[in-house]
Amino acid sequence: MTRLSIIGLGPGNPDQLTPEAQNALAEATDLVGYGPYVSRVQAPAHVVRHQSDNRVELDRARHALEMAMQGRRVAVVSGGDAGVFGMASAVFEAIENGPPEWRGLDIHVVPGISAVLAAAARIGAPLGGDFCVMSLSDNLKPWEVVCRRLRLAAQAGFVIALYNPRSKARPWQLGEALAVLRDVLPLDIPVAFARAIGRTDERVLLATLETADPEQVDMSTLVLVGCPLTRRIMRDDGSAWLYTFRKVPQ
Repeated sequence: MTRLSIIGLGPGNPDQLTPEAQNALAEATDLVGYGPYVSRVQAPAHVVRHQSDNRVELDRARHALEMAMQGRRVAVVSGGDAGVFGMASAVFEAIENGPPEWRGLDIHVVPGISAVLAAAARIGAPLGGDFCVMSLSDNLKPWEVVCRRLRLAAQAGFVIALYNPRSKARPWQLGEALAVLRDVLPLDIPVAFARAIGRTDERVLLATLETADPEQVDMSTLVLVGCPLTRRIMRDDGSAWLYTFRKVPQ
């Protein structure tokens, strides 16, 4: 049976690409995805690369499915985990609304290390308690929904990980999101900006909700906002670990 694999490439460090993902990539005749992710994959010269813009996920998914129906072994790639704000949902949306024969394809979703997990591991253990993951992009949902979810997550006591925090087209949204959180949370709540974790240009900045500066953030940054149970442990070199206390007071 023809296979279409949807593969998470991890945060960018080759050591964080899983053996399962490597095996799936080795079988591919075609690579499909956002340009920088496709370029990241090391593949033989005969493998055809189909690169596209980051805003055409459904078109990309349909193209991959059409090639799979032609007998190609297609790998659709995403950074991090393909099921976390990645291409897996776009492929299944295309299948639900596409030709019935697409449902006969062998679809294989290969998990990857998501940015939130890589960032948390670098920082300490900030996800030791309950947490949620959100995207600040309003391309697929109204900004009012983003703000309402942020407020409710903060009120519920979740640690909050923010994907797609700030881009050239959306430079204002992270600042407004932090303002929403400042209305709910104590201003000394720890905040981490974790950029390009595992890559050569990695950078981690620790701040508080009061001092967090959106100008320090770009689209390669994972923003992690602690909760009242998140602690900071200072180290001898001036850096710090963050961890979230597991026991919630009665």
